[in-house]
Amino acid sequence: MNKFVELIPKQRAKYGEREALRFRDYETQVWASLTWNGFSEQIDRAAGALLVNGVEPRGRVCLFTQNCPEVLITHFGAFYNRAIPVPIYATSSKDEVAYIVNDSGATILFAGDQGQYDIAREVIGECPTLKFIVTLHPAVVRQPDDKSTLTWEEFLSTGTKLGKEVLSELEGRKQAGVESDIMYLIYTSGTTGVPKGVMLAHSNMNAAMDAHIERFGFINDETDVSLSFLPFSHVFELGWTMVCLCTGIRIAINYNPKEIQRAVKEVQPNYMCSVPRFWEKVYTAINDNLQAAKPVVRMMVKQAIRVGKTRNLKYARLGKKAPALIEKQYQYFEKKVFKKLRGAIGVTDSKMFPTAGAMLSDNITEFLHAVGINICIGYGLSETNASVSFFTEPGWTIGTVGMPISSIQVKIGDQNEILVKGPTVMQGYYNKPEETAKAIDSDGWFHTGDCGELAPTGEIILTERLKDLYKTSNGKYIAPQVLETLLGQDKFIEQVAIIGDGRKYVSALIVPDFEELKAYADKKHIEHRTIEELVNNPDIHKMMEARINDYQKGLAVYEQIKRFVLLPKAFTMESGELTNTLKIRRAVINKRYALLIDAMYAADYRKKKSADKQAEEQ
Repeated sequence: MNKFVELIPKQRAKYGEREALRFRDYETQVWASLTWNGFSEQIDRAAGALLVNGVEPRGRVCLFTQNCPEVLITHFGAFYNRAIPVPIYATSSKDEVAYIVNDSGATILFAGDQGQYDIAREVIGECPTLKFIVTLHPAVVRQPDDKSTLTWEEFLSTGTKLGKEVLSELEGRKQAGVESDIMYLIYTSGTTGVPKGVMLAHSNMNAAMDAHIERFGFINDETDVSLSFLPFSHVFELGWTMVCLCTGIRIAINYNPKEIQRAVKEVQPNYMCSVPRFWEKVYTAINDNLQAAKPVVRMMVKQAIRVGKTRNLKYARLGKKAPALIEKQYQYFEKKVFKKLRGAIGVTDSKMFPTAGAMLSDNITEFLHAVGINICIGYGLSETNASVSFFTEPGWTIGTVGMPISSIQVKIGDQNEILVKGPTVMQGYYNKPEETAKAIDSDGWFHTGDCGELAPTGEIILTERLKDLYKTSNGKYIAPQVLETLLGQDKFIEQVAIIGDGRKYVSALIVPDFEELKAYADKKHIEHRTIEELVNNPDIHKMMEARINDYQKGLAVYEQIKRFVLLPKAFTMESGELTNTLKIRRAVINKRYALLIDAMYAADYRKKKSADKQAEEQ
């Protein structure tokens, strides 16, 4: 029997009527709770329902939905059947959903809200293995001719009051489970090519849990709560959620990503996985409020941050006790400044906030630690079952992505590529033996596609995606993500795509924060009727150029952005310019904005009428 088949009954026996999951009621939007007893009972019903509805051992079920308790209930119901959950991003297109259902051979598709149900209905005729749909949100309205959909309650009811033969079959499946069974198929969002199904076995997850939990000596299972912000289809959130379930941390499930700021303030989490963009926004908001404050307040906060950096980065980071005077000053500012600041964000009792998926600037990392927000930066991939490394306390180093977890080996290969070997590495790509052979060499090393180096401490320094490295026509290598992270700190910049491969110099396509830009224009009395007029205004361009140049002062000349265009429209997943994990699809952007890009390198740059016309049409 697998560990994750035993987990929920074990935790139910330990915690009983204590809260396991917290979520917003679909109708009232008020936070509600599911106890360990209730969680376990619903998993039993879901397991029975999957069995009686034809899911076989090693069968696949797809979940196309926002985060909700039903996702975790279905996952564990599948484990009880030796079946395999296949998460799909809630933002996926019809083509992406159809591809994953067909590639995985799933028999059931769980759809979250009305939009996901409508897509599910479109694909069911294109997916021969798909037998029926289960809707999770009670407000979903079924199409009049739909005879292949059950509601969640209808689905669960089929798993209630099972006969002895069915119960015996289910128990047999539980007992037959082995660690080599596939636990999840996680489809990579892919910046190029079609998604690949990453096969993660139970043994991969078991090794990951052991390696993570041994580092966490500060968990309090009686009081701690984690807020799930990233989707459960993201291996980072999924892995952390399993850590929470294994250690007894309560999980507050955020359904709507757009409501995350409200949810953070209401839940006051001790933990929350996030991508760097969340903390960049927090940093910008704090600085904006500070600039608007009275001079005496600004002086006090700046002094508090200086003390916080000294105490938390020079001493606490290394496990050292700060000098008495520094500690006394810090405790004063903790009460007068830091606690109030964290309270305004919603993280009063900050224990750890795992952050990964992209780079977070050292400047923001230092600031957050100075004010008592314990950002734990890490690195990993779907293929490594999330974490390869993360900050170790004490002793982590700014500028790294932390120390490799204890169960794996890391080395640097050709072209500075990071290679990983160990029990958390995937079994391979589903239905893609050739792709698997390219990714995992004959010695068992997984080739991550990321560039980096190992610090003297053993920590990993991440530099760039191997495929993203640009080489200018002058032979200089450029790491676009470094520049994108640098500019991402600016409050006027929402998205950046660095251009430069094979070009004379570096340029950029920039999506401004339109609200910030409009506020600036109003303050400076810059007239504009449309966003297009705003982004093409010479005064706006001059202001942005000055801010960009400030960020570039420490860069080599060949790394600096020489020209840029402000776009009137954001990069989106719907347009194919972003992956479901919000990574830039560079090939798509290079093709879609080819005229604009060429214009930045043309001699008649200021006469780019045709390029401007293209920008207006997009």
